[in-house]
Amino acid sequence: MHFTEFSAITRQKVDALKDRIARLGIDLGLIEEQFIKGRGKGGQKINKTANAVLLKYPPLGLIVRCQRERQRSLNRFLALREMTDEIELRISPETSERLKEIARLRKKKSARRHKSLKKANRDGF
Repeated sequence: MHFTEFSAITRQKVDALKDRIARLGIDLGLIEEQFIKGRGKGGQKINKTANAVLLKYPPLGLIVRCQRERQRSLNRFLALREMTDEIELRISPETSERLKEIARLRKKKSARRHKSLKKANRDGF
């Protein structure tokens, strides 16, 4: 997998992804890449062209499919970023930004629920 095709993405985002991949020690040679036909909304461009990306990482048994955009290069970048997130979750959960965000949302939801229960008890429900 080469980073030369990511011309539609800003240099900072590509560099940040390269740094994460290097930090996690991911071997890009092990990632199997396929381009498949898309499906769903989007009409002819989505349904008749192979712009959806399927990435496989056999060492961890991960499979990521991405079809968020109409451009193959953007889908390729997004799929690689998603794959990196999944690998980071399995290899190094303490540094995962995704897990930190999930924990933050859980805490916020818990506080909201606690506040709601407190109000219900006060009102006599």
